[in-house]
Amino acid sequence: MYRFPEVACRRVVLSLLILVAFTSVPARSQETYPNRPVRVLAPYGAGGVADTTVRILVQKLSEKLGQQFVIENRPGAGGIIAAKAGASAPPDGYTLTMTGNGMTISKSLFKSLPYDVLRDFQPISVMAWLDLLITTKAGGPLRTVQDIVAAAKASPGKLNFGTIAPGSTQHLSAELFRLTGDLKVTMVTFRTTPELVTALLRGDVDVGFDYLAGFRAALSDKQLIAVASTGEKRSASTPGVPTVRESGMPDYVVTSWNAVSAPAGIPDPIVRLLSREINAALKLPDVQEKALQFGLEARGTTPEEMRERMVADVAKWAAVIEKAGLERQ
Repeated sequence: MYRFPEVACRRVVLSLLILVAFTSVPARSQETYPNRPVRVLAPYGAGGVADTTVRILVQKLSEKLGQQFVIENRPGAGGIIAAKAGASAPPDGYTLTMTGNGMTISKSLFKSLPYDVLRDFQPISVMAWLDLLITTKAGGPLRTVQDIVAAAKASPGKLNFGTIAPGSTQHLSAELFRLTGDLKVTMVTFRTTPELVTALLRGDVDVGFDYLAGFRAALSDKQLIAVASTGEKRSASTPGVPTVRESGMPDYVVTSWNAVSAPAGIPDPIVRLLSREINAALKLPDVQEKALQFGLEARGTTPEEMRERMVADVAKWAAVIEKAGLERQ
């Protein structure tokens, strides 16, 4: 029987050891992740509902994973600044980006973007879901969805719908309401929610679309009433408020969401680790309680479920933008 020379054998063994050593480096680095601070890019200023959501979460991740998860607020340009930085960051798990349904809207709202939300980001998990509220001035004639529809049908173009920021989820939720009910109304947009609330209280607009956090004070003071919420089911934050679906528009559903994403190409073991830890943190009682105070439902997803939601929302809002005749920016 032929036997390899001893020198040749040693060379083969050495080559194999070198190969194993080099191929095991990524695995070891993934096993020790994270071994340094992780930054989380937030496309909003500090103090808002979305910013509060991610701060609750990163505190728990820091405690569980033994490294600081540090939020970098990068507001501006409708979230494009933060998203661009997040999409172009190294796909090593040390730069994450707070994403949401606003980015699925932007894909159809803008003529061009420096990233593609479906191609350049790896979904990790949704953090929170939040429905909008449809409100009217207390003491007025519009107390139900049926009242709003009837008034719009009786006097086409007379009723005013108030929202913030053209192209925002709030604005498009109002446009979808108009389209679903086949209504002719006047859309009025404001820069901020406080401006919208003031206009509602003055009677400058008849119906407002925004989140609970923005309406809470006026609702608590009984200056506004919540006509309906926009989700698939009644919100745990406002259980006494019916949904639009149960109020005569079964095809109308709008649920906003905030999530965590990473640059495309991040190793799958890191994706799975982060998704698992995020989902575990969101189930903690104190996280659930804090989220509820802001009108949020803290509930995670798998990366696959999040991607499915992103794809569905891109298609949904593209159709609304087209049917509403909104000009691309």
